[in-house]
Amino acid sequence: MGEGRLYVCATPIGNLGDITDRLRHVLSEVDLIYAEDTRRAAKLLSHLGIHTQVRSLFAGNEKERSDEVIGKLIEGLDIALISDAGMPTISDPGAWAVSLAHSRGLAVSVVPGPSSVITALALSGFPADRFVFEGFLPRKGQERARRLERLAADDRTTVIFASPRRLAEDLADLRRSVGDDRLVAVTREMTKLYEEIWVGTIGEAAELWPGEVKGEVTIVVAGADDASDHLDTAVALARGLVDAGESLSGAARTAAEETGASRRSVYQALLADQG
Repeated sequence: MGEGRLYVCATPIGNLGDITDRLRHVLSEVDLIYAEDTRRAAKLLSHLGIHTQVRSLFAGNEKERSDEVIGKLIEGLDIALISDAGMPTISDPGAWAVSLAHSRGLAVSVVPGPSSVITALALSGFPADRFVFEGFLPRKGQERARRLERLAADDRTTVIFASPRRLAEDLADLRRSVGDDRLVAVTREMTKLYEEIWVGTIGEAAELWPGEVKGEVTIVVAGADDASDHLDTAVALARGLVDAGESLSGAARTAAEETGASRRSVYQALLADQG
């Protein structure tokens, strides 16, 4: 018996009607399924009338179980990898197993299907010829601040996952970073019964969702109209503030807040002036 094949399988993000014939066939034919949450997997398989054995592969045991996956593939077993919803590896476990399989020359196939990233992007109506996926924003600290600064200056559309408990905080921080007028799309419970798609300014969004919500949320942020123009305007404003006696850091922060430019980029330009 030869080596097995690893199937990376996208599962519905809400509506079970999005199950494809190929997904049904693969899940019924593989020897073993590794799932982010075995309980959710059991519900999906029960709906499909499939009784394939399921083992867990989640963030806490990903490396250990990925080694196990490779061993099973080498033994000749075909294996399916699924996450709670959407495509495994996209802000979900699975990339480690796929990488190991490639490094050992093992066969990997994808069973394409639903993705909340692409679905939200399509629903937003924003330009999608170039876009950025940021996953979940860092919870706090300098890494969060740096990520928001880069996002504010980026002229590409950005897709972000938001926890229902942290939506209000994320919107408020986005508002401070990009300004009131940047367009955003807030999508909630996509493909489900209470699907909600809202498009407007970040200022309006922050006022509309001041607290916790229910359901999965994906935010799409329109790109800066012209990142270089934003920076030029911000630097000019900051230079005026410095001339008026403001500190470099204070001037950079104020200019960034008023223009949506990157505070770090403004500050670096001011430092260059001093040199």
